[in-house]
Amino acid sequence: MTEHSADRYGLVFALLISSFVLDAVFNNPRAQLAILLIYLLALLLGLRATSLPRRQGRQLRIALLLGSVVMGAVALAAPSDGTTGALAVWLALILFVTIVMILRRVLQHHAVSMQTIFGALSAYLLIGFLFAALYAAVARLGSADFFAGGQPATASTLQYFSFVTMTTTGYGDFTPAGSAPRSLAVLEALVGQIFLVTLVARLVAMFGQPRPVHLRSSPGRQPEPPAAGQGLSAGDRDSA
Repeated sequence: MTEHSADRYGLVFALLISSFVLDAVFNNPRAQLAILLIYLLALLLGLRATSLPRRQGRQLRIALLLGSVVMGAVALAAPSDGTTGALAVWLALILFVTIVMILRRVLQHHAVSMQTIFGALSAYLLIGFLFAALYAAVARLGSADFFAGGQPATASTLQYFSFVTMTTTGYGDFTPAGSAPRSLAVLEALVGQIFLVTLVARLVAMFGQPRPVHLRSSPGRQPEPPAAGQGLSAGDRDSA
């Protein structure tokens, strides 16, 4: 079994692209629940490859699944801005956990493979979806308009605004209004650009090459002591 045999980040990337299309085409609560299921599947695939203890991983899966069932049932039974905003907060939490799990695994890869690249790209897309969920939470739970000029803050519009902001495209057709939306937009632009130029670009440049030895240790693993005679000067070895 190879080092990356448990990774399915190519599938995760494909799932995220499908959720992007789904959210752009459909704008109703059922579509949001379908997107929630896609995010959950992406998270489960990410958890599958992590080195979490079995019991801890199982408890995390159960908590996320039960929470998603409860939030989905509430959103369907009592549709309102409040429940939609709460669902957006739950989506943001799932997306954040998924990003952490994927990056945790990707940074443990000893060599940069296609799974490593797909993992980094998946995390990059997840950042855009995360901020779209945060925008939706602010728009639904806040009292003021999210966009200037009273433009509607639909799910597809917020997703479009999120990725335009993250890539710093800046079309200017939607402008956030108020301190909270503006602060989130600036934060997303910074996070997206830093992530792209530091991690993704670095991994692409190292594709097919082993990562530096000092980056290969797993979390909590102590570096191995040098072999006998290694690290000694010529005089020390002679005296030994």
